[in-house]
Amino acid sequence: MRGASSGRAVCFYGVMQKFADEAIIEVIAGNGGNGCVAFRREKYAPMGGPSGGDGGKGGDVIFEVRRNLRTLAHLRYKQTFKAENGRDGEGSQRYGRNGADILVPVPPGTIIKDAETGEVIRDFGNDEGKFVFLKGGNGGWGNVHFKSSTNQAPRRALDGQRGPSHRLKVELQVMADIGFVGFPNAGKSSLLDRFTNARPKIAPYPFTTKIPNLGILTVDDRDIILADIPGLIEGASHGAGLGIRFLKHISRTAGLAFLIDLADPQYLNAFDTLLKELEAFSPDLIAKERVLIGTKLDLDGTTEALEELRNKYHAEQVLGISVFSGEGLSEVSAAFMAMIVRMERNEVEGA
Repeated sequence: MRGASSGRAVCFYGVMQKFADEAIIEVIAGNGGNGCVAFRREKYAPMGGPSGGDGGKGGDVIFEVRRNLRTLAHLRYKQTFKAENGRDGEGSQRYGRNGADILVPVPPGTIIKDAETGEVIRDFGNDEGKFVFLKGGNGGWGNVHFKSSTNQAPRRALDGQRGPSHRLKVELQVMADIGFVGFPNAGKSSLLDRFTNARPKIAPYPFTTKIPNLGILTVDDRDIILADIPGLIEGASHGAGLGIRFLKHISRTAGLAFLIDLADPQYLNAFDTLLKELEAFSPDLIAKERVLIGTKLDLDGTTEALEELRNKYHAEQVLGISVFSGEGLSEVSAAFMAMIVRMERNEVEGA
């Protein structure tokens, strides 16, 4: 255990997952089986009528939301998903077996887009369950369907329909409770490391974190999912730096933690710049629950800087931390828990 708890059960540990947030895949529904041309050939019916069975239906392509998944890493290794073809029909009116469906597992927060146009096909959000995206081809009719008064021995059957295919871009938006917002080197990765025993890459140069990292902080037997997301720079809302790819990941977090480097000469302007970028991307972001966290309190002059930050933003909750000494970590974890409780209460009252 790290840090003091002040009477609260705070456990600074968890699991960090490096994030795979995009993948291009091809999905193919199964072809329908062909219908059969056959005739009854029995001892007492040597010239029996048509008996060709229908082909089986091709398997469907089904997306299934699984809450145990957190990334799209599995789609990087398997990029083609093909359902089974239906079997051909047989004589004696035996129908071909239907093809097995193919399941594509995805985590909550997945968005499926057309890979060519970018059109959103499905936004899973918090959805659970299954979504049938492509239907398999129908099986072809056997010749038994073509018997008529003028054609007692039809030699016609239909081929099965081909299953449709689609090339998709699959994206994942972080489904975290608290998203860390800050400029590069503001201390986001260090805080995640201290809270969760995760091991995100940490170094004193910009954009050390290029993919989101997730960690779990446990407070009062409640797991809080934290997201350390690549550092923001001015102009990110227009694509600068890691730009839009960064900002899309905080759109679904319950609350935001703005980390401000108290040793940075521009620390008093950092929060205003961050808010400006978030609002330019989506006004909804600045309406989220938030807390300001001044970092690096172990460095000279940062205690005074924290007081100046509090004076400027007296209407905001401003906390200070040092990940090295542990100062302020208990207060931050309690603030995260309070944010989630308020959010859940608002959801119940608004339901």
